[in-house]
Amino acid sequence: MVTQCSFFFSLFRNMSSKSLWNEVTCSLCVKYFIDPVTLGCRHSFCMPCLCLYWEEGQQPPRCPVCKGTPHQLSLKTNIILKTRVFLARRTGPYDVPRSAEKMCELHGKTKNLFCKVTKEVLCLVCHMSAEHGAHTHCSVEWTAEEYRQSLLMIMRSVWEKIQENKRNLNRETNKIRTWEILYRLSYKGSLKHRLEKIEEESREIFQQLKESQYNMDLKQKLLKQIYEELKELCYKPDMELIQVRTEAWRLHMPRPVVPQLSAWPIPGLIDWLNQFQAYVALDNERVTHCVPVFEDLRCLLAVPDGPGVNYSSPRYKYFLAWGAESFTSGRCYWEVDVAGCCNWAIGFCNDSWTRDSDMVLDSEGVFLLLCIRENNQCSVFTASPLSPQYVKRPLGRVGVFLDFDSGVLSFVNVANSSLICSFLSCSFSSPLKPFMCSGHS
Repeated sequence: MVTQCSFFFSLFRNMSSKSLWNEVTCSLCVKYFIDPVTLGCRHSFCMPCLCLYWEEGQQPPRCPVCKGTPHQLSLKTNIILKTRVFLARRTGPYDVPRSAEKMCELHGKTKNLFCKVTKEVLCLVCHMSAEHGAHTHCSVEWTAEEYRQSLLMIMRSVWEKIQENKRNLNRETNKIRTWEILYRLSYKGSLKHRLEKIEEESREIFQQLKESQYNMDLKQKLLKQIYEELKELCYKPDMELIQVRTEAWRLHMPRPVVPQLSAWPIPGLIDWLNQFQAYVALDNERVTHCVPVFEDLRCLLAVPDGPGVNYSSPRYKYFLAWGAESFTSGRCYWEVDVAGCCNWAIGFCNDSWTRDSDMVLDSEGVFLLLCIRENNQCSVFTASPLSPQYVKRPLGRVGVFLDFDSGVLSFVNVANSSLICSFLSCSFSSPLKPFMCSGHS
């Protein structure tokens, strides 16, 4: 091992300063690599530098040098390059100024050993003294490298928090954009004596969303500042770095607001709807592991993650079917029990959509209420167009009422006789078939 190290040290001393400098430094920060990663185009960068570059740049992420698109974003540390950087730090008087050697005032020898018990830098004679003889010691170089690795682990945790907060901030902003307009439309058909209470509740939730957005924006700036400071610590010379006392970072993340309007029971609603109850015979029943409508929804909800973060959707087994009969006029009402389902879709669609294997959400003639599990939270949406519905997720039977001639389609929570949402003033230009889909993990 000693012979191998001597060989590498000799090799590095014989290389030209410029050649070695180009090989072991990042073109973004122009300093020694920390946690080096290499893209498919063979250009290498510090992982933190690349993360920040991609965070502030345009999508999709590209190589900062050749502007090529990486084959994958889940990057791994280049161990060979990391070893070269470690050796270069020991032999080359390059980017950062090397710490002046500290001399032991008592023995007149260089202090190059670190006591892990007392956290002191010692000379060779001091470390064998009675005071330190039983302690664990390590060279300053290896201790500094351990500190850098510890800092990098903290940085990875901070980066994950940055991405988590970014996703939450984007979602909170989207909620704010749709909140006021959405609920004026959704509750347009509500009774007058309930409108005042609904609007008051909506204003309170809107204010909560604005405060949440403000707090998340502040947290995002703070997290990036912490990340930059940790990155700069990694660049410090060895002797300075080992004097730094890293503390446990407790990052309290602001939680997203989960807006939810109260359910307002409508006395006699279910009895009135039952007079239009229709028997729905199902056709084209099948079980599958992939329903495009849910994959489409997940893609719309997912926020692009940073490098090193792997997003994969959970696997579900879906049952889906269309009604055998199409409706072209009149009124009809039917119910579906969604108890135990975390992903489901209920409603009406036209004949062409049932024959379309893509089943995209923005198709015309699709009127669905959907529930989807995302990040251990179930959310309710309508399509099309895709709109979030901030109501409590139904846990039992959901009723579907179609008034074809009036252009109205409503969904109700049967358990508490309340309205979930309505499609109003629709133009049903083609026959509609009942559609249902349920998924279990």
